[in-house]
Amino acid sequence: MARQRRPAPTMRDVAALANVSAMTVSRVLHDDPRITETTKQRVLAAVEQLGYRRDETARNLRLGHSAGLIGLVVTNLANPFYSQLALGVGQAVEQFGVNVVLANSAEDSEREARLINDLISRRIDGIIVVPAGDDHRHLASAKLAEVPVVLAARPPSGIEADCVLVDDFGGTREATRLLISRGHTRIGFLGLPPSAYTGAERYRGFRAAMDEAGLAIDERYVRYHQRDIAAAEQAALSLLTLPDPPTALFSANSRNTIGAFRAVNSTGAKTDLAGFDDFELADMLGLPLTVVAYDPGVVGELAANMLIERLRASEVPARRAVVPTTVVEYGGRRGEGDRR
Repeated sequence: MARQRRPAPTMRDVAALANVSAMTVSRVLHDDPRITETTKQRVLAAVEQLGYRRDETARNLRLGHSAGLIGLVVTNLANPFYSQLALGVGQAVEQFGVNVVLANSAEDSEREARLINDLISRRIDGIIVVPAGDDHRHLASAKLAEVPVVLAARPPSGIEADCVLVDDFGGTREATRLLISRGHTRIGFLGLPPSAYTGAERYRGFRAAMDEAGLAIDERYVRYHQRDIAAAEQAALSLLTLPDPPTALFSANSRNTIGAFRAVNSTGAKTDLAGFDDFELADMLGLPLTVVAYDPGVVGELAANMLIERLRASEVPARRAVVPTTVVEYGGRRGEGDRR
């Protein structure tokens, strides 16, 4: 039997052995005069011990007048999805000695354009963007001095660009099917703005599951535009206090799910809850909950890898990757579906 080949050591491996950061390792390998002799010798000893060899292609990303930086522009830093995505980006590029500059567009396309122009003026090497609007022509490479761009969570519109998406449609359809399989026919939907790609795709998945089951969507049970937990709670309360309330709710993100949980808990309703996005302590809420789970860090990692590959080979066709989802059930089932 052939021996399994050991993976090549990375800059992060060297950093761990030398008890320094990956950036310090990069600076040692680039003869940065700011590094003390003691630290330099410790890093070089770790390099020797591990047999680490620099990726010269990655090293070339730092040559010329580049800043050794990539930009990450997201729409809402208060959303845990984006902090986890940012961690995934940072971990993926750290081994190349590249840093990440994080900016928040606040779902404002004009602000996004200003932030990106500022990043370009700082000679950024590349940019990962969660775009705020549905017209992305301002992200065309010709307008960004040929700086490569990768989109995350939302596909390009009006331009050709690499992108990494989540299976918003498939995850929502699967979770809604599960609610229907429990006997629910009156299902409410707490959605995102339908103008947003994720909002439209998750509603499309919800509608597909209902259509497949021969169930009509009652528009009285549909709410949009809840941007925070408090608004989601009020929207859920407006559904639960109807004369014939829904027996189950699907929430399009974790903030809507938490708001719905508060509404269900305060009213004592026997309402099944399902939602997109897993979140911390979801398994500790004390009532049945179904979530559509995936790893936001993988979204960031894939986007960062695409960007690095784009810096190495700018002429390859635009690519698209989709991160799969799984449905996770916490707690016992209520089994209170309306079986009309």
